[in-house]
Amino acid sequence: MAKTSKSQEKIANEAIKHALKALKKRHLLEEAAHAPAFQALSRPFASQGSEWKEKAENLQVELQQFYKVQSRLSEQLVVEVAESRVSKALVQEKETAIADMQKELTEVREESSQLNLDLEQKIKELEVIVSENSELKAQLEKMTSKATNAEAENKMLIDRWMLEKMKDAERLNEANALYEDMIQRLRASGLEQLAKQQVDGIVRRSEEGAEFFLESNIPSMCKYRLNAHEGGCAAIFFEYNSSKLITGGQDRSVKVWDTNTGTLSSNLRGCLGSVLDLIITHDNRSVIAASSSNNLYVWDLSSGRVRHSLTGHTDKVCAVDASKVSSRHVVSASYDRTIKVWDLVKGYCTNTIISHSNCNALSFSTDGQTIFSGHVDGNLRLWDIQTGKLLSEVAAHSLAVTSISLSRNGNVVLTSGRDNLHNLFDVRSLEVCGTLRAAGNRVASNWSRSCISPDDNHVAAGSADGSIYIWSISTGDIVSTFKEHTSSVLSCRWSGIGKPLASADKNGIICLWT
Repeated sequence: MAKTSKSQEKIANEAIKHALKALKKRHLLEEAAHAPAFQALSRPFASQGSEWKEKAENLQVELQQFYKVQSRLSEQLVVEVAESRVSKALVQEKETAIADMQKELTEVREESSQLNLDLEQKIKELEVIVSENSELKAQLEKMTSKATNAEAENKMLIDRWMLEKMKDAERLNEANALYEDMIQRLRASGLEQLAKQQVDGIVRRSEEGAEFFLESNIPSMCKYRLNAHEGGCAAIFFEYNSSKLITGGQDRSVKVWDTNTGTLSSNLRGCLGSVLDLIITHDNRSVIAASSSNNLYVWDLSSGRVRHSLTGHTDKVCAVDASKVSSRHVVSASYDRTIKVWDLVKGYCTNTIISHSNCNALSFSTDGQTIFSGHVDGNLRLWDIQTGKLLSEVAAHSLAVTSISLSRNGNVVLTSGRDNLHNLFDVRSLEVCGTLRAAGNRVASNWSRSCISPDDNHVAAGSADGSIYIWSISTGDIVSTFKEHTSSVLSCRWSGIGKPLASADKNGIICLWT
C-alpha cells in the first residue's frame, strides 16, 4: 500500500510539471503570434486605421482571459498539491496504525502460543491426577472391602463375646441363686423369716421384708424450696420406703436430696444430655435416667458411679420405668418410635417394640410382664414385653398423653394429657372409671407428670400457672389447691411413705409439701 501511494504521488508531480510546460509553451506561442501585432502597433497608427485598433483591443481582452485561465489553473494546482499532502499524511497515519496492529497481532499470537503450551501442560497434569484418582479409588475399594470384612469379623467376635458374657452371667446367677437358697434355708431353720405379705398375688418386699406405707396426708404448706437444677427439672422420684428424693434436670445432673432437712445428699454425674425422666429400681440400688443424648445412664446409688450407659435409641429418650418385681428389667421410650426392654444384669437390650406414634410415658404393670405406654396420638397401649405384642389399645385423650401412673394396688392407671384431663382407667378392662379436671389446670408440656398418692385416695398434678391441684379419686372433686412456683409445674411425686409431696418446675425449683 505504501508503494502504491508513492507511485501515485510521483504521477501527480509529473502531471503538474507537464501542465506547467504546456502553459509556458502556449504562452510563448501566444507571444510569437502577437509579435506582429505589437510591431504594427509600434508603427504610427494613422496608416492602420480603426481596424488595427479594434484587433489590439480584442487581443488585449483575449490576453486577459488567458491570464485568468492561467490563474485558475494555478489555484487548482495549489489545491491539488495541498490535498496530495493531506492524503500523504493520512497514508502515513494508516501505515503507522497498520504497523501497531501488526505488532499487537504478533504479541497476541505469541500469547496464544504460550496459552496453548500451558493448556497442554494442564491437560497432562489432569491426566496424571485422573490416573492417581483412579488408583486411589481402587485402593479405597480395597480398604472398604477390608473394613467390611473387619466389621463382619468384629460383629462375630462381639456376638461370641456377648454369648460368653451371657453364659458367665447365667453361671453367676445360678451361683447367686444357690447362695440365696442357702441363706433362705438357714433363716427358715432359725425361724428368722416371717410370712410374706401377698397383695393381689404379687409379693412386695422392702429391706426389712414387706413394703409399707402410711396414709397419705393432703399437703398444706411448702416446707422447703430447693434451687435444684439450672434450666428446668421434669424428672423426680422418691426412693422406695424412704424420704430421699432423686431429681434430674436440664443441667445434665442427677441429685439425691434429704427431704427431712432439705439438703443435698449426693450428686450423680456422667449424663451427657438433659434428664427427661428417671426411675429407681425397687431395691433402691440403681438409678436410671433417660436423656436427650439418646442414651440411658445407670448409676449405682451407693457408690455414685455409672454402671451402664445403655445405647441403642436413635433419638432422645423421654420415658423410663423399672419393673416392680425385679431389679434387672427396665423399659425405655424414645422419639425414634421404639420402646426397648433392657436387662441391667447383662447390660443390653433384650427386646425392641416398634410403635407408629412417639411415646411420652411408660409404666410397668404390677406383674412385670406387661407395660403401659402413653403416646403423642393420645392413645394408651398395653404391651407384652416378652413377645412385643400389642395386647390392648384405647383412645385415652384427644391430644398427646403426657403421664402414666399406676396405683399401688395395680388396679387403676392414671393418664394425663395435653387436653388438660386426668383419666383413671380400670387396668382389667381399660375402661375409664373417672375423669379429673379443673378450670385453671393446664398441662404444661408433653412430659408433665402427675401421680397417685400411696394410699390410692388422691391425685396430684401441676399446672402451667405454677399451681398444684389435689383431687379425691373417690369423689372426683378438688380437695386442695396451692401455689408456690412462679413457672409451669412439670412434675409431681408423692413419697411412698405418705409424705412429703414433691413438685418441680421449668426454672429448676423443687418444692417439698407437708
